[in-house]
Amino acid sequence: MQARHAAALHSILAGKPDRATGAKRIAEWIARERQYRWVGLYEVTATDIGMISCTGSEPPAFLRFPISRGLCGAAVAAGSIVNVGNVQADPRWLTTFGSTRSEIIVPVFARGSRVLGLIDVESDALNAFTDADEQFLAHCATMISSLF
Repeated sequence: MQARHAAALHSILAGKPDRATGAKRIAEWIARERQYRWVGLYEVTATDIGMISCTGSEPPAFLRFPISRGLCGAAVAAGSIVNVGNVQADPRWLTTFGSTRSEIIVPVFARGSRVLGLIDVESDALNAFTDADEQFLAHCATMISSLF
């Protein structure tokens, strides 16, 4: 299964699309592959986190925000996956969409340990993301690091 995912992501990146187009195609592929409601790809700088692209036609409430804020900021600070089953009960949560109930954020790393980007997936169901989702998204994060 991972070989199929790797081939699909490699195919998207092989055409050398500009970053926004590549990010949009990757977000859409991730969403289709696991039937996710919403997927966003974010860049991480020394000071903030900013949207590169997302699925759907409606942008999230925050297109750019300080690196210290939200569940995305928590994933950057920890350098690990943040999987929250009920975002509305978590004080770190920055509203993306009012209907979101659970969210998973997976860091995309440089060759070292620096976080370059994030894959953010949201669901309108509580406790929507499992270990299998974490593994799938971590594999995707490894495959797409060149986009950042």
